[in-house]
Amino acid sequence: MTIDLFKQLGAFVVLCAAQALVFNRIHLFGCATPLIYIYMILKLRRNYPQWGALLWSFALGLTIDAFSNTPGVAAASLTLIGAVQPYFMRLFVQRDAAEDLKPSIHTLGFTKFCFFTFCLTLLYCTVFFVLETFNFFNWVQWLLQVGGSTLVTFVMIITFDSVSKK
Repeated sequence: MTIDLFKQLGAFVVLCAAQALVFNRIHLFGCATPLIYIYMILKLRRNYPQWGALLWSFALGLTIDAFSNTPGVAAASLTLIGAVQPYFMRLFVQRDAAEDLKPSIHTLGFTKFCFFTFCLTLLYCTVFFVLETFNFFNWVQWLLQVGGSTLVTFVMIITFDSVSKK
C-alpha cells in the first residue's frame, strides 16, 4: 500500500513538473496543447476507492491550475474525470478480471485501451475548454482546441503507455 502511494506521489510530481515546464509551452498550430497530466487519473487501478480518486484528481487539477494560470478549470475538469473513470473502466474490463487491474495497453489490449483513453481524453478536453472559454462566440476556434488537444494528448498517452513496462 505505501509503495503504491509513493508511486502515485512520484507520478503526481513528474506529471505536474512536465506539464508546467514543458507541455504548457507547446501550442501546435496555435490550438493544440498536450494535457498529459490526465494520464495519472486514467491509470488508476480498478476498484480504487472513489474518495481517493476524487482527492488525487482534485489535487492534481489544483496544482496544474496554480502553474498554468487557469483558476479552477483543470481542477473541475479533472475531478469530473476522476468521478467517471471507474464507470468507463467497467465498459472495457471484463467482470472476471482482477480486482486490482491497472488499465494499460498490456492489460486491456490495444483497441480497448485506445477507446478508453480517447473517450476520457475527449470528455476532459471538452469540459476543460468549455470552462476556459465560457462562451461559444468563436466556436470554430473552440472546436479546433478541443479536437487538437484531444488528438495530441491521446497520441502522447498511447506512446507513453506503449513504451512503459508491464
